Amino acid sequence: MLGNFKYSNPTKLYFGGDSLNNLKEELAGYGKNVQLVYGGGSIKKNGIYDQVVAVLKECGKEIFEDGGVMPNPTVEKLAEGCQIARDNQVDFILAVGGGSVCDYSKAVSVSAYCEDDPWEKYYIRFEDVTCKTIPVGCVLTMVGTGSEMNGGAVITNHKQKLKIGHVFGDNVFPKFSILNPKFTYSLPKYQMVSGCFDIMSHILEQYFSGEDDNTSDYIAEGLLRSLITSSKAAVKNPEDYEARSNIMWTATWALNTLIAMGKTTDWEVHMLGQAVGAHTDATHGMTLSAVSIPYYKYIMADGLQKFKRYAVNVWNVNPAGKTDEQIALEGLDCMESYMKEIGLVMNISEFGVTKDMIESVADSTLVMEGGYRVLTHEDIVNVLTASLS
Repeated sequence: MLGNFKYSNPTKLYFGGDSLNNLKEELAGYGKNVQLVYGGGSIKKNGIYDQVVAVLKECGKEIFEDGGVMPNPTVEKLAEGCQIARDNQVDFILAVGGGSVCDYSKAVSVSAYCEDDPWEKYYIRFEDVTCKTIPVGCVLTMVGTGSEMNGGAVITNHKQKLKIGHVFGDNVFPKFSILNPKFTYSLPKYQMVSGCFDIMSHILEQYFSGEDDNTSDYIAEGLLRSLITSSKAAVKNPEDYEARSNIMWTATWALNTLIAMGKTTDWEVHMLGQAVGAHTDATHGMTLSAVSIPYYKYIMADGLQKFKRYAVNVWNVNPAGKTDEQIALEGLDCMESYMKEIGLVMNISEFGVTKDMIESVADSTLVMEGGYRVLTHEDIVNVLTASLS
């Protein structure tokens, strides 16, 4: 384990088929005015909206609806949500949905009373919160981002062709999150497997860094093996409770800061994927899947021993009679086969990215320094070009 660190996670979780029963108790601790945040309206079709609203009304809450949160929440939508919060003196924000809804809710929390331009303050200058914030709670209906137990909030600025995440501190973490695996059953396969790869990518971003014998890496390997098994089962039977519950729990632990402890972390796959997303509005997990194999093959030689370990410990590659490079490549081949098996997008051309767009996407890609290689602009262009097909 590297360095000195502090670990804290203030989010309370309620997990299981009856977890919504705890919402009433939690709401009692907050004021009357509740901003109810949700996405495109699927929660009204599957009955989750009615269940949540019934609890809010039973608790005597005044509900101010903030629907229509898109998969990649925009600065314009953020401004709209902040206006709702201020105009109605909202005491609490309840996010009912997936990662985008949770991210957006946290962004509204820190932006509603921000005296500066929130985009400039949080997403360009990456400054800390200095204003009043509104507490947030989550009822999760789609898994993948881990936003239900962290301080992350990703916002897209189409005019600037940027999609950027800000990881806020403990004070912005959801106060509680309700995780009912059954709420994820009705999710279309495309969204489900996209979420599964978002989980995998979160783990790998933290795994592919460092040379030390780190406890966090052992945890990461276990999470990956569970995810691979459960995602295959969920593709075959979307209402396999055991599989869906394992995926939901893995998603939370993949990005609640635990496995980042005592490590450097990479996050370049996310920077590449978010740049693609800023140009195409493509589903987040799929943008990650489309760039991952080209990126990992590009940096493999720089972290060869970890890629070898990944192949053996996660994909059960037999190392006998093989060079370290052959073992590592076989592991990535196994990963690629798995990705194709569950139906992930494997190239950015499917989102409409063309060769002529590569320079612009590269210009929108932030460079991270925690992984095995710090990419130059030329490196980014090479990875994106390899991701076209």
